[in-house]
Parts: sequence; structure tokens; C-alpha cells
Amino acid sequence: MRHKRSTPNRSLRVSDQIQRDVAELIRELKNPRIGMVTINSVEVTPDYAHAKVFFSLLIGKPDECEEALNEAAGFLRNGLFKRLQIHTVPTLHFHFDRTTERAAEMSALINKAVADKAKDD
Repeated sequence: MRHKRSTPNRSLRVSDQIQRDVAELIRELKNPRIGMVTINSVEVTPDYAHAKVFFSLLIGKPDECEEALNEAAGFLRNGLFKRLQIHTVPTLHFHFDRTTERAAEMSALINKAVADKAKDD
């Protein structure tokens, strides 16, 4: 049962590699609905059949971009086949990651609260 111990590391390595490769492959897409995308993280299922790809967007509409990326998922997966040295290349599922959006909102709220408190003092 030695191979069990290395499985989590392998899963992380595969996720990291997919994250880097998908980021490069997206730059080759010529779809106007796909804005300035950053791949934040990739979660691969234990059987490597599926990968959730979480992205954020500097410029563009999140819903349109998510739809366009999912439409291009087959093309991107084919690009991964050429790059990855693994038996199973997962089906890609793109999800807009609202984490950075929420962080910016929280930061703005904190700054406002601090400014309001300074005014009161």
C-alpha cells in the first residue's frame, strides 16, 4: 500500500500543473467574452475525472466569461492532453470565484468604518 501515501501530493501536483497550463491555454482563446482571467485554484476529483477550475476576472462579465470558458472546456482539455503526462485528463468545469470580489468589498467596508470612527473621535 505504498502508493497511497504519495496520492495526495500527486493530486496537488496535478492540480498545480492544470492551473498553470489552463492559464496559458486560455490566453490562446480568441473569444471576446473571455476577459482578463486569473486561475485561482483547481480542485481535482480523486479519480481525476473532473476538475473544478476557479477563476477571477480583472476585466469582463463573470457570467459571460464562465459560460464561454465552459464552452471552450473541450478545447482546453485537448490542450492539456498534449501537455500533461497523466493517464486521465479531467473534464474541466469553470466557476467564477467571488473570493477576491468579497475581499475588496470587506476592505472597503473596513476603511469606511475606520474613517467614520475617526470622524466621530
